[in-house]
Amino acid sequence: MHIIETEFPDFGLTPEQRREAVLGHYYEIPGMDGARGEIWCYTDAYAYPPGATVNLHVSATASRYRLEIVRDGATETPVLSQDGLAAAWQDTPDQCSVIGCGWSVSHAFRISEDWPSGAYRITLTAEGRDGNPVTCHHVFIVRPLAGRKPGRVLQVAATGTWTAYNTWGGSNHYQGITGPGRNQYAPMVSTERPFCRGFAVLPENAPRVPLEIYTPPAAPPRYPHMEWAYANGYSKKYASAGWASYDSHFFRWAERAGYAVDLASQHELHFTPEILDGYDCVVFVGHDEYWTWEMRDAVDAYVENGGRAARFAGNFMWQTRLEDDGKKQVCYKYRARAEDPVYQSEDKRRTSGCWEAEETGRPAARTFGLNALRGLYVGWGGCAPRGVRGFPVYRPEHWAFAGTGIYYGDLLGADGHAFGYEVDGLDYVIRGGLPEPTEDSGAPEGLEILALGMSSLKEESADIPADDQFLSDADAKFVAETLVGNQSDEAVNRIKRGSGMIVNFPRGRGEVFHAGSCEWVAALKRGDAMVERVTSNVLDRYLSR
Repeated sequence: MHIIETEFPDFGLTPEQRREAVLGHYYEIPGMDGARGEIWCYTDAYAYPPGATVNLHVSATASRYRLEIVRDGATETPVLSQDGLAAAWQDTPDQCSVIGCGWSVSHAFRISEDWPSGAYRITLTAEGRDGNPVTCHHVFIVRPLAGRKPGRVLQVAATGTWTAYNTWGGSNHYQGITGPGRNQYAPMVSTERPFCRGFAVLPENAPRVPLEIYTPPAAPPRYPHMEWAYANGYSKKYASAGWASYDSHFFRWAERAGYAVDLASQHELHFTPEILDGYDCVVFVGHDEYWTWEMRDAVDAYVENGGRAARFAGNFMWQTRLEDDGKKQVCYKYRARAEDPVYQSEDKRRTSGCWEAEETGRPAARTFGLNALRGLYVGWGGCAPRGVRGFPVYRPEHWAFAGTGIYYGDLLGADGHAFGYEVDGLDYVIRGGLPEPTEDSGAPEGLEILALGMSSLKEESADIPADDQFLSDADAKFVAETLVGNQSDEAVNRIKRGSGMIVNFPRGRGEVFHAGSCEWVAALKRGDAMVERVTSNVLDRYLSR
């Protein structure tokens, strides 16, 4: 049984530093390490086919560095090491987060034809100005070649969300140094920059977003993941996105469990959707928040034509657009109606706001059965901080729960904390002790709600001073505006209660299973036997094993 701690670690921070860790804007920029020296890198794409050449862009205070690459699967497999590579310091534009770093290619290497599909972690090591080593990490994907892949799973990495949360250079889709006051989030962000620290690799003990520490009632919220990040020089968004916090845990678990898994990026869904056609089962995991219209087209067509999609992920919320051959991602988000030029055009459907917006006309549930606006926050801040850590089960007889020994009313995944951070749900009613989607929920025909937990769209501020609120009520007001048409107190009260669900439904000749929580992968990481069994049941059914 997982033990919940009652004492918050302080990570050596003062109260002022803890506050800066949560509410401040800190990020990695060239020159930040000063006299110590530094090295940074990025690749010219997120994913490559076997045999492709990877162009590596490096900026360093040292003149030479060592390159090491490992495949980051069930076991770490070294595939390439090179010493004495030439480096130089490269100037970086102030708005590199938006327009890209523009560094020249420092080194190129070829992906061998025998490198299996998967994630490959780059480590660069150089000598710092003080004689001690300086390092940086990056990750790229070797995607599979087209063709039939019987018995194999295709996992699609949430690279749209990686791009949205990457803080390197100062701006992402959340905070930034753009706008007249240099204090706005960026509606356009570039892939041509390093990943912020924590996206490619993390120590085992790095805290996750949902609290593992019991917060006494009426106590001010604490955010251990951001406090740890501030104390240890990591991005405050390391726990919100990236290979290390999310996608890697499913990939490693699946390989350890004996599944043959290939990996692709969301950019393949957008530009080469036929990559899905070779697979009986396609999987999406973790924090999977940002999608283009074309990515959804790819999944919808795949399922309609007989594919099986399994989504062990949460927060299906924002429509993005890709520009410059996918090197720039556009999402105006909360400012879409005011600033996105597409909203002013004749065809507003591609406005880069949330999927539930009236102008988009494409509710999220049409693809994965659930949506973010009826879900959102669990287990942190003032949003269900002491709520259940697993999914309360309503339909234990469903095939997904075979062999788990689970009963009606039991919690699925509580030991591994599978239910948390951000979740997806639907509006629902309870009849005869069982949840059903409401008629106006947008649920696809035949959808069954298998499990259901409570979430919140706002921090209930009666017990939490405004100065201590990180989540506050901004999202609740946005959701009220989107779903009700205004931000009045009455509208906010109508939508402020959400849910996270596990659902299953047929579509065309295919089928979708959706466990709507970012933290499902955390339960796999922690070895939660019930969650492992349900995951295997889904994969085995969809692979016809």
